[in-house]
Amino acid sequence: MLESSGVPTQLLGMEIGDPDALKLRLEDLIRQGIQPRISSIAVHVIPLHLSTKAVIIRIPRSWGAPHMVTFQNYSRFYGRNSAGKYQLDVTELRAAFLLSEDASERVRGFRTDRLIRIRSGETPVRLKEGAKIVLHMVPLGVLETATNLNVASLSAVELKPMYCSGWDNRQNFDGALGYSSHSYLQVFRNGAIEAVEGLLLLDGKIPCIAYEQELLETVKQCLLIEKKIGVELPILIMLSLLGVRGFTMITGQLSSWENYPIDREDLLAPVEMIETYQCDRSEVMRPVFDSIWNACGYPQSLNYDKNGKWVGIDVANRTS
Repeated sequence: MLESSGVPTQLLGMEIGDPDALKLRLEDLIRQGIQPRISSIAVHVIPLHLSTKAVIIRIPRSWGAPHMVTFQNYSRFYGRNSAGKYQLDVTELRAAFLLSEDASERVRGFRTDRLIRIRSGETPVRLKEGAKIVLHMVPLGVLETATNLNVASLSAVELKPMYCSGWDNRQNFDGALGYSSHSYLQVFRNGAIEAVEGLLLLDGKIPCIAYEQELLETVKQCLLIEKKIGVELPILIMLSLLGVRGFTMITGQLSSWENYPIDREDLLAPVEMIETYQCDRSEVMRPVFDSIWNACGYPQSLNYDKNGKWVGIDVANRTS
C-alpha cells in the first residue's frame, strides 16, 4: 500500500500463489500466537488487478481483552495509536484488565436486572406463578454501545416462544414480542433476546429430554433472528431456572447416581459464548446442561453419547 503523510493513496496488492494456504497459515498464527484466543477472526483474500491480491483480516471486538502476544515465545501486550503499535506499560495494562472486568460486571448486571423483573412479574405478558426456564442471548456489543436494530422485520413464525404450538406476536415498547399463555420470546431493539417458559417445569420435576430439546431449538431460532437483524458476534448465552428448590431430574432410566433435589431457589448456569453462526449449538450448551445435572447429583448431562453428541437419554444409554 502506498501512502502520503500517513494517509493511504493506493492499494497495490501482492502476489499470492495459494490463497487458501495463506488463509490457513494466518489463522493458525493468530490462533497459536495470541492468548486468550480472539474469537471470530475472519481472513479474506480479495483479487485485485494484474493478478495481485489483497488480504483483509476482520477482527471483532474482543470479550477477553487484553491479549498477550505469545508468538515465538513472546510474552508482551501491545496497543496501537496514530504512530503505530507500541508495548503497553504497567498503568495501561492495569486499565485494560479493569475494563475487561467492567464488561463482565455489565453482563452480570444485565442478567440480574432481568431476573429480578421476571420474578417480580414485570414481564411483557402475565405468567402463572411457579418454576420458569429463562434463556438470555446477549450480543457482546450491546453492552458497549447503544443499538437500534430493525426488529419490526421479524415475522410471527420467527417469534415463536418456547414450548408452544400456538402463539401471538406484536410490537411492544422494548421491540418485538411472541407470546402464549405460558411463555414469551422478547427481541429487544439492541439485539438481546429473552425467552421465558413457565409450563415445562411442573410438580418438582425437570423433564431432562424435553427441556434440553426445547432449549436447543430456541437457541437455533434465536441465532437465525440475530443473523437476520444484523447482530455482530460474539453472543453470550445465559440459562437460568427460577423457583426450582426441591426439583429433581426425571430421566426415566436407572442410573448409578442418586437423584438429589436441587438445594436452592434459582440456578444460574455459567455464561457461555457463541462465536460463529455455524456453531454446534449442542456443544455450546453442554456445559450449561451439565451444570443443571450437577445440581441434581449427576456428573454430566446423560443426553449426550460417548462422542459428545446430543442424542437424548434413551439413545445415549444404548450407545454408551
